[in-house]
Amino acid sequence: MSLYNEILIAKHFRNSVFKNSAVFIITLFIGVLLLYATFSGWENYNNQNQTSEKYQHESREDWLNNPDKNPHRMAHYGNFAFRKSTSLSVFEFGMEPFFGNAIFLEAHKQNSANFSEAGFSNSMLRFGEISIAMVLQILLPLLIFFLGFNAVAAERENGTLKLLLSQGISWKELLLGKFFGIASVTMLLYIPTIIVLILVWLFLQNFTISLDETIKMILFIGFHLIYLLFFCTIAVLISASSKTSKKALISLIGIWLIFTIILPRGTQALGAYIYEAPSKIQFNSDIEKDILKQGDSHNPNDVYYKAIKDSLLRVYKVDSVQKLPFNYSGFIMTEGEKISSKIYNKHLETLLQVYAKQNSFSRATSFVNPYIAMKNLSMALSNTDYDSYIDFQNQAEKYRYEMAQKMNALQIKYISNIKPKDTDKPLIINKNHWAEVGEFHYQPKGILEVLKNEIVSIFSIILWIFLLFLLIRIAAKNLKAI
Repeated sequence: MSLYNEILIAKHFRNSVFKNSAVFIITLFIGVLLLYATFSGWENYNNQNQTSEKYQHESREDWLNNPDKNPHRMAHYGNFAFRKSTSLSVFEFGMEPFFGNAIFLEAHKQNSANFSEAGFSNSMLRFGEISIAMVLQILLPLLIFFLGFNAVAAERENGTLKLLLSQGISWKELLLGKFFGIASVTMLLYIPTIIVLILVWLFLQNFTISLDETIKMILFIGFHLIYLLFFCTIAVLISASSKTSKKALISLIGIWLIFTIILPRGTQALGAYIYEAPSKIQFNSDIEKDILKQGDSHNPNDVYYKAIKDSLLRVYKVDSVQKLPFNYSGFIMTEGEKISSKIYNKHLETLLQVYAKQNSFSRATSFVNPYIAMKNLSMALSNTDYDSYIDFQNQAEKYRYEMAQKMNALQIKYISNIKPKDTDKPLIINKNHWAEVGEFHYQPKGILEVLKNEIVSIFSIILWIFLLFLLIRIAAKNLKAI
């Protein structure tokens, strides 16, 4: 199929666009914002990862340099888990500024992530940081609407539309030509941005890339391209169906406000209202109540743990815990850790189900709002979404539980049941045992898991593509010159 007419229309549109000085100013402004966003993302990435590496190293050194002591004291001394940013988080900050990147890990207690950037920032962070993804997803569509609002409507107003159609140009050729014209102007910003993005991404990884990260990068670029072309199509269709440029501009600004401002915030608030989550105080209070109902492992007279002691004495046929062939306190701490972790995980699972319903409600609206679909995909590919935060919490909790149980196992094996006298040496073990607990390293989610979690967003984007093709075909058959 020849595209001669479409290309001719696209060239004419592009040339006419740049006769308007306002286009140069707006394009330059967005270009400056993209440069600033790149610099800001680079700086945030380096600062966060350098800080994480520094304190992860210091935390590890502090753990290993602890002197000889009782393993139970080491379990309460605790450790830290830090999360490093992925390379794509340079371009998509997502929820990272509001999530903590460090968790204090200790026995018998599960802590949430702390030290978020928002906690150390002023109120301006509430308005969002300027990232490349934010510019591509919010500001560039606004520029596209500004470029395309009069693409066809202006032709109708000045009478050239009837002339074009009378010369043999079909509506399909006209719509595609205008679409190519808007897209070509948009690519003048998008392509340089992608080139810079790839170079920065390669440099951050010292030009050593994995297949997983490469696929994420390709999808990040590809989905944003589809997203921008979607707005180019909307601009042409609204302009073609509007009698005047003014009506087209008002309609497009309204669509932009609904897609990028009203629906995202409205659906989040509505989802939180429909599926209400307990407060942090209530969550922690419920856990404490259930643990106290089950028993207190630190209370020797607790009914539940006294029953365990009596059963152990019967099995080993001794009359006191001092005569058991293993450390009784370590055994009780092991049991207490199992119980407290099980109770916490039960409550956490219930809470996460509420959050999952809230997120599912928000994801479902991607079928009526492509911005939400694009935002969710962008954050997921950059590992800056809610699921990545929960994944970090889960990995840290697994490490914490294994650390606590390792200390309990050392206590069971090496610490005597007989309490030392004032003149005796304290019950301690050699500090070399601390190295038996490995260092924590957070592993971001792989591409398959990311795509699985965002299958709704992917389907919604595919649906939007088919819908737009359908709308173009319908418009080409039904639009009128007047």
